[in-house]
Amino acid sequence: MKAQHSTVKILGSHIHRIPIPSVIREMERWIDASTSDSKLHQIIVSGFHGIWEAYRNQNLKTIFNSADIWIPDGIAPVLISRLKGLRNMERTPGAELMQAFFRLADKKGYSSFFYGDTQKTLTGLRKKLLADYPGHKIAGTFSPPFRLLTKKENEDIIQMINDSCPDVLWVALGLPKQERWINERKNRLHVPVAIGVGAAFAFVSGNVKRVPEWIGKNGLEWLWRFIQEPKKLWRRDILDGPRFLWHVFLELARLKLEDKEIRR
Repeated sequence: MKAQHSTVKILGSHIHRIPIPSVIREMERWIDASTSDSKLHQIIVSGFHGIWEAYRNQNLKTIFNSADIWIPDGIAPVLISRLKGLRNMERTPGAELMQAFFRLADKKGYSSFFYGDTQKTLTGLRKKLLADYPGHKIAGTFSPPFRLLTKKENEDIIQMINDSCPDVLWVALGLPKQERWINERKNRLHVPVAIGVGAAFAFVSGNVKRVPEWIGKNGLEWLWRFIQEPKKLWRRDILDGPRFLWHVFLELARLKLEDKEIRR
């Protein structure tokens, strides 16, 4: 059953207004009900990048909007929500969602499978989790080759994940590849919850330094990350960012005009 939470619509995408503790409660409910409900529940974690990619690609928008929960990993959806008069939306970074789940899993013995990123990152992530969350079970990890996989390789990966019986499958292939990957396999993966979290493996493992809390709370994590990885993020932040903001401005202006017409 899909989670029922209020959303804000931005460029045709429906972003949930749900804080991390409530997301964790949904995950717990899905995991505990998995013996009677075999459905895979997908969670999208993305800010303006995901909204912009969905705006440009109808198929991707359908995938994103069909997810059980879509939470904003970024400040843009939060600020746009406020401009629309909706103030109870919080920024929900993927790394913070992971750590909140690990705290619960540490108590309840839930398990995770980690798919994606590099072997170095996965090794660091395993070491970190074993030290900080010993009650959380690592069902498995796998860093896929950075190339197109064969049909047999794809089949073997699905089988490997299913054989490990994880409660949550965390996928770090980058957006939108990770969301497509989950969606295309959702009827074959025997996992209660699957979540694409991008660079969060590297953050949680400590291999990449996270933004200082005060910078994140002031909505400047994008700038911090851009300074850290300009070659990786310049196109998204310098080219796509302004385009996204322009289309949001047009949408807000249109909505304001429509509201004036209705009030006449």
